[in-house]
Amino acid sequence: MFRIWTKAEDVQSAATIWLMAISERADASTSDIQAVARVAQICVLFGSDELTAADVAEKTGLNRTTAYRYCASMVAAGILERGSRRGTFALGSLMLQVGIHALTRRRVVEVAPEFLRTLRTTVRMTSVLSVWGAGHPVVALVEEDTSRTVLVTVRLGAELDAAAAQTHVFLAYADDAAFDAFAEGLTDAERRDLRAAVDAVREQGYAVVTYPGGFGNAAAPVFDDRGICATVAVLGASQDADLSPGSPALTELQSTAAAISKRLGGAS
Repeated sequence: MFRIWTKAEDVQSAATIWLMAISERADASTSDIQAVARVAQICVLFGSDELTAADVAEKTGLNRTTAYRYCASMVAAGILERGSRRGTFALGSLMLQVGIHALTRRRVVEVAPEFLRTLRTTVRMTSVLSVWGAGHPVVALVEEDTSRTVLVTVRLGAELDAAAAQTHVFLAYADDAAFDAFAEGLTDAERRDLRAAVDAVREQGYAVVTYPGGFGNAAAPVFDDRGICATVAVLGASQDADLSPGSPALTELQSTAAAISKRLGGAS
């Protein structure tokens, strides 16, 4: 309901009330923005693991009561759901829907499957497509190689860490700010190792990582008309796969990444 101010002496009062209303709306707007930012911060914490409110509180700096209230409200909204263990939470169905919609907007996810299947069959290794998520590469497509005795694979939706070849490739084509954000929390030695791996990708155009236990991972960049949009990788047991420079598997990996890039209108 509106009021029309007609008396001159009421003008100052009207202005005062108007400014108070603006201030209240600004405070509400700021509060809303902070709440949205907090929800996003909490969502990023959840990967494949289930977390308790105490876990969320520790990682965000919230007190446990506030963290629990956020988690409970996010369950009501479908952003989170109750975990399999008592007192835990996991990503909910709404996040699954949002993730699917986000991925389908990336043309690379539509284009890549046929290339990944060919790569898997040719090199007899599991082939993987990863895209950049909230600060980390995320596995978007997996074509598992079941032709060998040992199956080496990765979970769809897995968030990749600093040891992954895909991470090295993404960071090689990112700016220093992205590297610093990713490397936050690493030790000085881990940061130096990551920098060396990224520099190697910039020099040779691909990444190769050998893990303890005899497993290997190689990755190459995929470009669209805006720059790097994904990585293609192969995973396998070291005794079954030669990922040395010029090897058939590494050459096929690079050719596959280049072919997908060409289809997307990017320069490899």
